[in-house]
Amino acid sequence: MRYFFQFIRAIFSIYGLLMFIAFLLLIFPLVVIASFFGKIKGGNFIYKLCQLWADFFLFILGIRQQYIYISKPDPAKQYVFVFNHIAYIDIPLLMKAIRNQHFRVLGKAEMAKIPIFGFLYRCTVVLVDRNSAANRAKSVLQLKSIIKKGISIVVSPEGTFNTTHQPLKEFYDGAFRVAIETQTPIKPILFLDAYDRNNYNSIFSLTPGRSRIVYLEEIPVEGLTVNDVKQLKEKVYKLMEQKLVEYKASWIKPLSPKGGNCED
Repeated sequence: MRYFFQFIRAIFSIYGLLMFIAFLLLIFPLVVIASFFGKIKGGNFIYKLCQLWADFFLFILGIRQQYIYISKPDPAKQYVFVFNHIAYIDIPLLMKAIRNQHFRVLGKAEMAKIPIFGFLYRCTVVLVDRNSAANRAKSVLQLKSIIKKGISIVVSPEGTFNTTHQPLKEFYDGAFRVAIETQTPIKPILFLDAYDRNNYNSIFSLTPGRSRIVYLEEIPVEGLTVNDVKQLKEKVYKLMEQKLVEYKASWIKPLSPKGGNCED
């Protein structure tokens, strides 16, 4: 029976992948046209297309959104949005999560190499190669420039998938340095069910079901300096970790006495 359900899940995942490719091909000509209108106007239009794609894609997959507002984002404000990165489906979830303001996402540079998708990715995402200190520094400058143009930014402070089976993996400094240097408040977002819908283990792990998005209280940075980056990072980490545990995120496993996960 277990193999039967794995087979059904694989078929459903292939269906989702085909729908993803079909809609990408459908909007691709519009993305090309928008790219001629510059990074701001063109980029804003492309993000609107991506939000339409997310609406369509998640609907046909039977993924039902539930929004939990501990504190609603203020559409009149800019934020450094941070989120927990746990699944392949995080990007369409981001497109659903942030609706009433313009934003740009920090993303992995290697994703830009994917045919067709890579073109859209380069037009919309601030690319970063986390293996290069120089590239990380360049991406920070780009993020600060975007904020100065009145646009929010979205960063996964974990940098890549959290495969630890703990609430979060270690955070990078970048998002918190940008927040302090631009005096932009941080707005944490949690994806509680992304792991169950399409986790990092396989692109063939796609399943329908609920998808809860939690909006935590914003964290102000007024008066902080670069000397406070570590303190701010730890504050955001503890808040997100606490809420993931409180909501019983399914990927969290207790540690064994030897320090590893009980399932290891």
